[in-house]
Amino acid sequence: MPHIDVTVSCPVFDSFRVQQVAGMFDVPLARRASERFQVDIADWDDAWRIGLIVGPSGSGKSTIAREIFGPQLYRRAAWPEDRAVIDCVLPEAAGGTGSSNGIRSIKEITRLFTAVGFGSPPSWVKPYHVLSNGEQFRCDLARALAEAAYGVRGVEGGVNASHSAPHTSQPTPHPLLAFDEFTSVVDRNVARAVSAAVARGIQQGQIGCRFVAVTCHYDVADWLEPDWVIDMATREFQRRSLRRPPIKLEIFRCRRSAWKLFARHHYLTGALNPAARCFLALWRGAAVAFCATLTLIGHKGRWRVSRLVTLPDYQGLGIGMAMLEAVAAEHRREGHRVNVTASHPALLAHCRRSPRWRAISVRKTGSAPPVDFVNNYRGSAGRAVVSFEYLGPGQ
Repeated sequence: MPHIDVTVSCPVFDSFRVQQVAGMFDVPLARRASERFQVDIADWDDAWRIGLIVGPSGSGKSTIAREIFGPQLYRRAAWPEDRAVIDCVLPEAAGGTGSSNGIRSIKEITRLFTAVGFGSPPSWVKPYHVLSNGEQFRCDLARALAEAAYGVRGVEGGVNASHSAPHTSQPTPHPLLAFDEFTSVVDRNVARAVSAAVARGIQQGQIGCRFVAVTCHYDVADWLEPDWVIDMATREFQRRSLRRPPIKLEIFRCRRSAWKLFARHHYLTGALNPAARCFLALWRGAAVAFCATLTLIGHKGRWRVSRLVTLPDYQGLGIGMAMLEAVAAEHRREGHRVNVTASHPALLAHCRRSPRWRAISVRKTGSAPPVDFVNNYRGSAGRAVVSFEYLGPGQ
């Protein structure tokens, strides 16, 4: 098993106050203060995808990470204040000439945002500095993953485009990203959601690189599901096979007034139809997602999902898709047929993968509302959309 042995030191500057502290607390003084870190690390030839370096502040996490990963250790970089984040994931996407392997497609960018749990289109078009801490962190993570996957050096952070294994000249099976201070700037709900989103994105192949989180927060381990963990508190290396804790939602009918909490996070700006049937999802007692359904115009016994929103702090956990299926199943139990029409990449990907849904139409330019129906109706004109019908389990 590979082993790291590194010693770090800094000069000790003599002064009156330094001598006072040394005398008051019996601190031994030398010309240099030094500390040695020794730890086993993962073998880069093994088939792992996610790693975790964790430990309290001052335990040597960043020191070991720098020694192992060098330029592949990402740190937060500056974002332009006069551009939307959708334009700044990579320099190529921001308008530079770039290289042939850069991210150019809007579908690729939105897929990457969705993979890290940043699934709110209204936030994609805003500049970085106006976003919440949680949204900013997800943007940083998306940029870091993009740079790793596409071998591009960022503005201030970035990765080594050669994708070589640390301390060797041999190429790795996948490009690698080590992310320092992972989840340190966000609350723990966001930390859990981001960790779960990254793990799922890597497992499903949406994120095409190996990922190592470096953090002082032990609570991300179960949600990140790492293949190995280095605990710098004990200097121990462990191979682990963790499973994400279950997410138990409470889903029930609610009043239309609950929509106020979710309205600004939905990519459609139309008001909620007065005839909508509304549902709310709670997780650990907190409202996390909202769904509304309407009768499908001109089709007896058929309903459509008109609104589906998960609050930003909880995106990436699969809550929205779980709620969608729960609401659709409820309608099926009442004898209804249920459709959903959407353009959001996460919803489309879920319905395409799931045997419980079947695609019934694709409209590359959307559709306009009926001429005689204009009451708070937002059609899909100008947007490429796909419609799915819910079939239920075992179909």
